[in-house]
Amino acid sequence: MQVLFPYDNIRETQDNLINDVIECVKDKKHLIAHVPTGIGKTAGVLAPLLKYSKDNDLTIFFLTPKHTQHTIVVETLKLIKEKYKINLNVADFIGKKGMCLQNNVQNMESSEFYNFCNHLVENKTCEYYEKFHDSSDKNYFISSIKKRSPMHVQDLIEISRIEKMCPYEATAELAKNSNIVIADYLHILHPQIRETFLKKINKSLDKCILIFDEAHNLDRRARELLSISLSDYLLDLAIKEADRFNIPLVEDLAGLKNILLSFNFKDEMLIKKEDLTKEIKDIAELIKNLDYSSEIVLEEQKRSFLNHVSNFLKSWLGKDEGFVRILKKEIKNNKKITEISYNCLDPSFITEPLISNSNLIICMSGTLTPTKMYKDLLGFDNVKLVEYESTFPKQNELNLIVPNTTTKFTLRNDFMFQRIAKECSDIVNEVPGNSIIFFPSYDLLNRIYSNFKNLCTKRIFIEDSSHNKSEKEDLIRGFKENYEKGSVLMAVSSASFGEGIDLLGDLLKCVIIVGIPLSKLDLETNELINHYDKKYGKGRDYAYIYPAIIKTLQNAGRCIRSETDKGIVVFLDERYSWPNYRNCFPKDKHFITTRLPLDKIREFFKN
Repeated sequence: MQVLFPYDNIRETQDNLINDVIECVKDKKHLIAHVPTGIGKTAGVLAPLLKYSKDNDLTIFFLTPKHTQHTIVVETLKLIKEKYKINLNVADFIGKKGMCLQNNVQNMESSEFYNFCNHLVENKTCEYYEKFHDSSDKNYFISSIKKRSPMHVQDLIEISRIEKMCPYEATAELAKNSNIVIADYLHILHPQIRETFLKKINKSLDKCILIFDEAHNLDRRARELLSISLSDYLLDLAIKEADRFNIPLVEDLAGLKNILLSFNFKDEMLIKKEDLTKEIKDIAELIKNLDYSSEIVLEEQKRSFLNHVSNFLKSWLGKDEGFVRILKKEIKNNKKITEISYNCLDPSFITEPLISNSNLIICMSGTLTPTKMYKDLLGFDNVKLVEYESTFPKQNELNLIVPNTTTKFTLRNDFMFQRIAKECSDIVNEVPGNSIIFFPSYDLLNRIYSNFKNLCTKRIFIEDSSHNKSEKEDLIRGFKENYEKGSVLMAVSSASFGEGIDLLGDLLKCVIIVGIPLSKLDLETNELINHYDKKYGKGRDYAYIYPAIIKTLQNAGRCIRSETDKGIVVFLDERYSWPNYRNCFPKDKHFITTRLPLDKIREFFKN
């Protein structure tokens, strides 16, 4: 197989990745690869597949959980095109809603947007769709885009805006003759979206190579696709909607709300399918009426709460095995709500059809460990599992386990919070530059901050759960700009800054991970543990411990992003020194356990 590598030099580990991809192609095996940051996994998987896919009339789908991650794929393909002077037909998709030029569609739920879009198309009232399909300039427009391929989706959207043509339709037309499609997970994971999408671009799954980047998210994203919830608050909105449009469903919706509120429980309870359906006179007729009524609403506005109620009831009638139904009370946006949910426990319901029908699947991530867990959860059989070692110089990173404190629930008290604040402040005050401290929750962050703020000598930035996108961007910008004096960002492990931000060079010198970000042992987590125990005999590991450790690895990865970066990662909890937790980490992680971290930190930065 010809390897179209974009750079002059191939690292040893990168060469191993390329050879493993070639081996999987020849042996007709899938690949699950733990590929640490810095190896260059994008170039490593694309280089051996580009020529092979073209020669065998296959389409490469490079799939990511966030559209911001498309950039490196496009830039890598540009380098390959320039180096080898070859034509690469590339189509870069984000969600259809994200590509839409209509005003005010971004706040709509996905199902509502698709209903709205279909309504505009069917009634020929979308000027962008109509111009693209009716314009004599269409062929010229597509031809001009092809010449600029590979092109970032945002560039195509702006060109389409100027030409007043639908960006999604233009990209779909481009994709019909593309051998590389960059897209979000949803395009392929969601069964209905996949069927429509592949049909739209004239592709079939058996002629596809699927590359899932950042695949540590894959099992969770797959489960979320088959999960849905309904609350009394949303039902109130649906009742108001029915009343406003004079739709005779107010009584039915009020009855459904009364069913939700009739159960006697404190915080949460398991519920059976029939507990809801037996109280509804004719659920099939209700769904039919909701569907019909939501179409009336969508003729006048861009979202319909009646549509969501219908979608929930359709899902609720689904199968029992591998799912859990839960009723719970909680506070959202300062409102007390009762919520009923139908949650998927088994990601393989989504992934197994892909594994069975596609030509090749590659799952890769810098935190895809243990690989056997992903093999089990996603339903792989004929698959090669590999874990590569990091290529970063070991002397540039110091990993410390400091077992002086814990956030274990039974030991949480004011004295422990004071000790954690003291440990964190001593460390960040010693670090010559920026530090991030990650906490398991906002509650713990705020409790420790009250002590930390008086001990820390540096400027403090705090992530807040109420921050919108713009406020988060301002926060991280201020943190970056203060790197010379040195500052501290206090954040939450599973929130916005836990993964996906790059702080290269001198922008970050230290990450402290306070405690272990274990999921709350609520009903859903316990049911997940029971399901994985029954299926794999590893319920607590797969549903509780490993996901928490993967979060900490993502947090730690904010510190060392390139071969020239230098920094320390501190795992601040006694449990990290316990074998059952420590053994969860990748084999190439080298730890020093110490109760006196300041001496180690001074020595590291001095050298």
